[in-house]
Amino acid sequence: MTQSQLRIEGYVILSANGMLADASGVMPPELKFDADQKFFETALDAADLIVHGKHSFEDQPRSALRTRIALTRTVPAVARDPANPKATLWNPAGASFEDACNHAGVTSGTAAIIGGPEVFEMFMDRYDVFWLSQAHRLTIPDGTGGFPGIPVKSAQDILAAHGLKPAETHVLDAAHAVDVTAWRRA
Repeated sequence: MTQSQLRIEGYVILSANGMLADASGVMPPELKFDADQKFFETALDAADLIVHGKHSFEDQPRSALRTRIALTRTVPAVARDPANPKATLWNPAGASFEDACNHAGVTSGTAAIIGGPEVFEMFMDRYDVFWLSQAHRLTIPDGTGGFPGIPVKSAQDILAAHGLKPAETHVLDAAHAVDVTAWRRA
């Protein structure tokens, strides 16, 4: 499978200071906004494949129906997830992303990358578009940055350094200053 057969899209919501999780490594409820959750769920419903790490999941009513690849070090390469028939376990140290996609039975369409930080970083040079939602009035002290390198660099600087450019921005929740910007590959 070539890279061009699968459209790679990233999705994250970050606080104003670039955090995805609190000091305990958990996304705080304050970072969950109904409008952003609806945007996220709609996008995942349209995706052919969901890709995430062991701590990232969408926790939505249709989550179990989605074909997914979960990154793990518990398998040598790729394997079926015994707990979820729609999931493939993938160890990037033992197999390529294309191998994992083939194992999952998805060789075209859209792959939605939903985190965490190391997973986002793996695809930085492959994203066709990265949907960066941000809660501009919320800061999370001592949290986990959405990408490796935050807070030294901003999420926007990191995306730009990988050839993505901000395109359209949509206000999702004006009352809470939450928006989403599509960062597209030039």
